[in-house]
Amino acid sequence: MRVKVWDPLVRLFHWGLVLAFLANAFVTRPGKEVHQWVGYVVAGLIVLRVIWGFVGSRHARFADFLPSRGAVIGQMQDMATGRRRLHEGHSPLGALMIFNLLLTMAGLAASGYAMTTLTFFGVKWVQEAHEMLVIWAEVSVFVHIAAVVVESRRLGVNLPKSMVTGYKTLG
Repeated sequence: MRVKVWDPLVRLFHWGLVLAFLANAFVTRPGKEVHQWVGYVVAGLIVLRVIWGFVGSRHARFADFLPSRGAVIGQMQDMATGRRRLHEGHSPLGALMIFNLLLTMAGLAASGYAMTTLTFFGVKWVQEAHEMLVIWAEVSVFVHIAAVVVESRRLGVNLPKSMVTGYKTLG
């Protein structure tokens, strides 16, 4: 069964954030103007996604994928026992990762911006917070990609393809 899941805005947000993160991680130089502008793009994407999380299409809405503790435990049990339970939108663990990444990227943008202000320029704890968030983001992105690969194989659903086309093939 082919199901429309991810609307164009969700997919553009996702791939825009991927490109911006990669640019600031591997292309731009920290503290330089281009790095800061890419950070502003990240902040804008986060604001847009948060708004879309309340007014967007069904699976874009936070209410659609706000996980309960029972659902998270259930998915972990499914993974441990090999039970194949398909989720039309985000899985419970996937939803936790989305919230983690949104908050982490927002923290990166906020701490990065703070370092450009007169109040926080050169303040050590702000720089350290930014650096710690970079490390957390890198770990989170690695775990996210690994989980997408593992769950795609385990469930027989091409999750990366669905974030390109907007459709999931379930069944």
